[in-house]
Amino acid sequence: MFKKIDFRYKLTLVILFVTHFATGQSQVFTLNEALETALANYGTIKAKANYAQASGAAVRQSHKEYLPNFSISAQHDYGTINGQNGAFYGFRGLNSSSSGPAMETQNWNAAFGSLYLANVSWDFFSFGQARERIEVAKAALTQNEADLLQEQFQHQVRVAGAYLNLQAAQRLTQSQKRNLERSLDLKRVVVARAKNGLNPGVDSSLANAEVSNAKIALTRSLDTEQEQANQLAQLLGITPQNFILDSIFVTRVPVAFASPNPAPAEHHPLLTFYRHRINLSREREKLFRTFNYPTFSVFSVLQGRGSGFSHDYNINPDAYTKSYREGIMPTRGNYLFGVGLVWNLTDNLRVQQQVQGQTFTSQALQNEYDLVNQRLSAEQALAETKIQNALSNYREAPIQIQAASDAYNQKNVLYKNGLATIVDITQALYTLNRAEIDRDIVYSNVWQALLYKAAATGNISIFTNEF
Repeated sequence: MFKKIDFRYKLTLVILFVTHFATGQSQVFTLNEALETALANYGTIKAKANYAQASGAAVRQSHKEYLPNFSISAQHDYGTINGQNGAFYGFRGLNSSSSGPAMETQNWNAAFGSLYLANVSWDFFSFGQARERIEVAKAALTQNEADLLQEQFQHQVRVAGAYLNLQAAQRLTQSQKRNLERSLDLKRVVVARAKNGLNPGVDSSLANAEVSNAKIALTRSLDTEQEQANQLAQLLGITPQNFILDSIFVTRVPVAFASPNPAPAEHHPLLTFYRHRINLSREREKLFRTFNYPTFSVFSVLQGRGSGFSHDYNINPDAYTKSYREGIMPTRGNYLFGVGLVWNLTDNLRVQQQVQGQTFTSQALQNEYDLVNQRLSAEQALAETKIQNALSNYREAPIQIQAASDAYNQKNVLYKNGLATIVDITQALYTLNRAEIDRDIVYSNVWQALLYKAAATGNISIFTNEF
């Protein structure tokens, strides 16, 4: 009995330990998880993915433009068929097609009639217009896919930057908490010495002021941390929460700094997107040029008609029936087959300006591409400078921390022994706090420099391969 209970007890402890370990691990929100969450949730990326899907549907639709038009129709009518000699024009289609004899007087005889129609028409040759429509649709699809990729890339950079900013803010908060603890310790020492008459009472006032200053600095730091957490949550597309971040970014520097500098990225996602914008504009130029030429078509019609009016209605006004069934039954049929050409000779005047306008648009897009290319080249050069500066500060930060810590400890001992003033120790306290803040910022800046390099070269793996 005791052995059984002991086994269950041990098993329970193991389960609790494993559960606690798994829960503790899941609380750490890594940067890879942040990037995956952002790509899955962010609204702009979802929208651009849908735009790409819509462009894909447009490409499939443009291929169907090669198919002939095949239409069928049926109508049943009831009305009169009074005819009249004279010319008319069906202006904007506003006309009825009643066909009957031109009789001496108006009559209101009415009967049922029907029309059944099957029509096929096919623009079999239009000087490449259908092909160019397909190419324009493909270029639009490629542009939207490139737009999605560059948005994903830039959003990954934004999320990584926000992640590093939040971690820096959390580190600054921890530094301000330590500064507050040191200020409270100093206050306790000052108050005790002042009560015993070892130090003037004004030292207590200065110590209280230092504690208040530390509390204000901590509150500001917490406010900044909350803002950065909110910003990260917005970029992730989730509700704001408290994030426990990966500590890798404050424990080491990237190893990518030792690798050779990559060549300028010709396939930067942003440059690729701008190139596809130019390609789409040029494809539209080609499409517009095809509007100058005629369209050749073939067509055929099969028709059946029914009428409640007899063939001798023109000599016998009573030769009609009001029967619906007899009126809609087809009694006559016709077929037609032909080849046609449509060419609006004034289109050339309009198309010429349309092509010219699109040409200017292509040139403007090329100018924008050149500008972005110049900016990215400048950012690549700046990235190398940022990296060198960040590494230089990274090497100096421990020296500053050690010196400031030694100075504070020395002044603290001297003050407790009455060999230093309150001004001396508060100055040392300020210097140590400043050194800790500089250290926190330096750690973040090293990784921010690498992220800036990845953003400038268009290769996010330069950054993500580090963890």
